[in-house]
Amino acid sequence: MKADYQNLLAALPQPAEGKYPLGTPFVRGLAHGSMSVELFAPATSGIGQDIQQPHTQDELYVVHCGHSAFWLGKEHLQVQSGDVLFVPAGTPHHFEDFSPDFVTWVIFYGCTGGEHTIQSKAP
Repeated sequence: MKADYQNLLAALPQPAEGKYPLGTPFVRGLAHGSMSVELFAPATSGIGQDIQQPHTQDELYVVHCGHSAFWLGKEHLQVQSGDVLFVPAGTPHHFEDFSPDFVTWVIFYGCTGGEHTIQSKAP
């Protein structure tokens, strides 16, 4: 399987729907089992902000180009090309003040509610 960056970027924005009246700023590149990969370019929506809601699966963001501020819960980060972000399922998050060329891969994976690690008790 391959997700072709150039073809996916050229397909943005996707048709308008719901809260994206000027076009949807993400497109699915591939999927297998519980994993799916999307390309997300928030500037292509034309609304000037990232209005996503928390997701039911864990997520990885791999910033492909540009830069942005990123809110993860109450934590505020500056991100740029090459950075990787982890967002646990159900955690509020969004990008803001993103550059016009900001594009990130989004990888959703795992079960609904996110993966959980079991802490073992010391003897």
